[in-house]
Amino acid sequence: MQTPGSSGGRARVSDVAAAAGVSPTTVSHALSGARAVNAQTRERILAVARELGYMPDRVASGLRRRRTGVVGLIGDDLAATPFAGRIIEGARRAGLERDVLLMVGESGGDAEAERDLIARFLAQRVDGLLIARMYHQRVDRPPVGDDVPIVLVDAAPGPGWEVDAVVPDETQIATLACERLTREGHRDIAYVGTTDASRAARGRLIGVRSALGDAGVTLGDDRVEFCTSDASGGREAGGRLLDRSAPPTGIICFNDQIAMGVMQAAARRGIPVPERLSVVGIDDLHPVADALDPGLTTVALPHDELGRWGMTRLLDRIEGTAPPSTGLHLLRGALVERGSVAPPAAH
Repeated sequence: MQTPGSSGGRARVSDVAAAAGVSPTTVSHALSGARAVNAQTRERILAVARELGYMPDRVASGLRRRRTGVVGLIGDDLAATPFAGRIIEGARRAGLERDVLLMVGESGGDAEAERDLIARFLAQRVDGLLIARMYHQRVDRPPVGDDVPIVLVDAAPGPGWEVDAVVPDETQIATLACERLTREGHRDIAYVGTTDASRAARGRLIGVRSALGDAGVTLGDDRVEFCTSDASGGREAGGRLLDRSAPPTGIICFNDQIAMGVMQAAARRGIPVPERLSVVGIDDLHPVADALDPGLTTVALPHDELGRWGMTRLLDRIEGTAPPSTGLHLLRGALVERGSVAPPAAH
């Protein structure tokens, strides 16, 4: 078949319709999904469109629908956060499945920079905004009109703001970490949390206390330490716990970087993991978790799913098919087994 492109022209809807033996209206419905088309007919239309190299005119389509087919995502610390790409990828793929492109910007955690990015995105007439954080925290309402569709990703809305938001289920995630240790018979368990003020920090501490309490394990004040959210902090906090006259047999950490530091503190003291100390992290941060020796048993956060859910809900909101906002949507974590957990050594 000779395509219009082979003679220098661009394939049109009428060309696809003629080749497929249907009306131009049926072609439009099949390509846009605006109305149901017989599955066999739709497949034939799509095959002809591919053969002719037909590409829809996004500008004309956007003018008709008053949409650009572009969504903006603003993150606070994308460049320095290893798993940020998984959130972006989840959102990007969900957008492409519905013929929507993703535009990404980073604020660096600066509120003024974020407001500027929002203004710039709206000036580009994006159809909606995803406002993302790299760990679960609260976000205040930006200075935009009610007509701008917004969904929060890994963030909760500030007071007085009703908006769709998706976050990890911090309680379920902490419970998985606790159950991994108690299932092996650990009863002397410590927790190393972060000094960062965030909903993730509070949620995981509450979850650990609750899960251990349900298992009949008391988390005393001497079994809780706080530190910066990195390996250096983990080395210091882990050292304080391990230098006590009766160190714990298992330690749960706020994140994998802290867990790495705890394992380093144990190695410096000649305490083998997991033979004499079991360690569990949270994040499944690559390459940290799988590069440690032994590999770190951890709870993977649903980063891809966060991005996908956020984009899907935003597009539903843009198209008017989303239900009324129901507040926070919680996504579950998953345990990733490696080699840092074993039964407690006999005293």
